Amino acid sequence: VQLQASGGGLVQAGGSLRLSCAASVRTYSTYAMGWFRQTPGKEREFVAVISRSESDTYYAPSVKGRFTISRDNAKNTVYLQMNSLKPEDTAVYYCAATSLGIITTIRDRYRYWGQGTQVTVSS
Repeated sequence: VQLQASGGGLVQAGGSLRLSCAASVRTYSTYAMGWFRQTPGKEREFVAVISRSESDTYYAPSVKGRFTISRDNAKNTVYLQMNSLKPEDTAVYYCAATSLGIITTIRDRYRYWGQGTQVTVSS
């Protein structure tokens, strides 16, 4: 499985960005998909996850109500719509795939990772 994340950039506080992550795998719909983020010197942290069938989502408390995760199984793509961005959202964002049957926030449960895309929010 190869994951290609895109859509990062520089935005002012209060602005919006939409990240995309395209997967090159025939069985994409069997994977739950997650987004994580990492800043220098810190561990990679969970942001959001969506189940295989799109029926379940879960968010980190710090982004709930501002970020929305979605997926299009026909396009093998997962999205992260980020609204009301804050400077503390600045990080490299990674998409990841897990073949577990349930959604999970645990980083080590994700087997496949994208290369990351930089999001910078200026104050």
